[in-house]
Amino acid sequence: METKLHILATHRCSKTEDLYLLVDFLNRNLKDKDIVFGLSKAEDKEGVMQITLYRTDVV
Repeated sequence: METKLHILATHRCSKTEDLYLLVDFLNRNLKDKDIVFGLSKAEDKEGVMQITLYRTDVV
C-alpha cells in the first residue's frame, strides 16, 4: 500500500520556538481524518517557516 499526499494549502509565518508543537498537535488529532500538516523552513527567507496542509490518499 502506498500513501499519496495532495497539497491543499500552504502558509508562511514567522518562526517561533513552539510552532512544531502546534503542527504535532494538529497531526495527532487529524490523522484519522486523512489530513497531515508539514512544517519546513522557507528556503528564500531566513526566520520564515512554511506550513503545508496535505490530504492523504491510500493507493
